[in-house]
Amino acid sequence: MAEQELRPQSAELIALIDRLEELLERSELSEIEVEAGSTGLVLRTPAALALLAPAAGAVATDTNAATARSPAGEGDGANPRIRAVLAPLTGVYYGSPSPGAEPYVREGTNVLAGQVIGLIEAMKLFNEIKSDVAGRVARICVESGALVKAKQPLIELEP
Repeated sequence: MAEQELRPQSAELIALIDRLEELLERSELSEIEVEAGSTGLVLRTPAALALLAPAAGAVATDTNAATARSPAGEGDGANPRIRAVLAPLTGVYYGSPSPGAEPYVREGTNVLAGQVIGLIEAMKLFNEIKSDVAGRVARICVESGALVKAKQPLIELEP
């Protein structure tokens, strides 16, 4: 029962995050911080993240839109041939079809274009996420059950 009560709150939280992200992108702000009760949220631009942790490029990968343009981390010595499969929407990511089931993909396995690599739950609907490219899974970027933002890398593939 508690799980059912949390889902509407999760949807509301995701919608709030999306609205705050749009506000941050349209403004000249570098950071937005919001607190409501025991919940706190901080959204930062890529420039603000770079000031906080210039050597931690991986920190910026989960929230900034620049990651969508250069998922392989171009400029940091990473393999430029690696392609990331990006989340098409904001929601909760699941790496397997049900709890306890085998994951859709594992590191080192091959993925075909059009193959399901996970699910994203948004607004009580489960959306199949399919790879748009073929390759070998070099890295799984998010844990199952984690909140992901649109355009956030889910997995990285080598050709």
